[in-house]
Amino acid sequence: MKKLNAGIIGATGMVGQRFALLLENHPWFEVTALAASPRSAGKAYGELMENENRWMMEASGGRVPENMKNMTVLDASDISSVASKCDFVFCAVDMKKDEIIALEEAYARAECPVISNNSAHRKTPDVPMIIPEVNPGHAEVIHAQRKRLGTKRGFIAVKSNCSIQSYVPALHPLLPFGVKDVLACTYQAVSGAGKKLCDWEEMQDNVIPYIGGGEEEKSEKEPLKIWGKIEDGVIRDAAGINITAQCVRVPVSDGHLAAVYVRFENKPGKEEIIKIWNGFGGLSESLPSAPEKFLTYFEEESYPQTKLHRGLYNGMGVAVGRLREDSQYDYKFIGLSHNTLRGAAGGAVLTAELLMSKGYFD
Repeated sequence: MKKLNAGIIGATGMVGQRFALLLENHPWFEVTALAASPRSAGKAYGELMENENRWMMEASGGRVPENMKNMTVLDASDISSVASKCDFVFCAVDMKKDEIIALEEAYARAECPVISNNSAHRKTPDVPMIIPEVNPGHAEVIHAQRKRLGTKRGFIAVKSNCSIQSYVPALHPLLPFGVKDVLACTYQAVSGAGKKLCDWEEMQDNVIPYIGGGEEEKSEKEPLKIWGKIEDGVIRDAAGINITAQCVRVPVSDGHLAAVYVRFENKPGKEEIIKIWNGFGGLSESLPSAPEKFLTYFEEESYPQTKLHRGLYNGMGVAVGRLREDSQYDYKFIGLSHNTLRGAAGGAVLTAELLMSKGYFD
């Protein structure tokens, strides 16, 4: 298989760095362009990240990927220069929403597909927001999006908010029972704010009961798009499901944990739910980044734990546990996912693999 050339827009940020690590030896993609803000442009990536102490990926031993060290960082706003080097780009930039929308559409109109980690286009009705194991069919809306943009090859696809990856995958296979009401409280790691625990003094021995940027609204609304249907060239939100969320920042490096309460129209049995979870694979395609097992249910009362289980199947598996009946809802359970892998860069890479397998990069 001939590898596709991939670019990373926002390569100097935490998610951009995670993209770099995941793509270092990817069997389908090869990084041929790194781009960031004008202040980073023109410098060698390795020099910029290591000499200025900006590399945040501790798991790599502080090592910038060798095949990217000497690559000159490009100006992300120079669309033609970046797009000319790539078959598609991953985008994870720190900009205002309207600026991100304009930037991503500019790449798409330049016939360079965009796989975005940003939230700016998640509400755009003809932009698919994909969790590959959950709603791969939403990719079909790309045909309508291309008509709107006037492109033959260019498009935008996004991944969802990192926090909902901890509970939407567990709720999804239970939809046939009529999920009605969901209460989700998420306990989110500091890397979700693009920071390291050791550098965030305010988070030491502390919990902050507020996460800005409309985090709770995203947690309540985005699942409805993921569970929605394509009609007349747009994705229409699922109806009849009510979700309320609380989002809390906790002193953990990586991993978003969710305490979830759910009420059904037709209440299933506990053992039935666990059997469904353990048997839910979700993907028919064989993709390089797909976990061997999507959902893993733990019987132990004290599992899943963030430190122990966030790395499940290279951080791409979702852990579930503590399913039990509730006095107000039907059931409650705990969900856990790795926020910068499954919830960010890893989920975007898996989405790109899915779209490549379906011919959307042709």
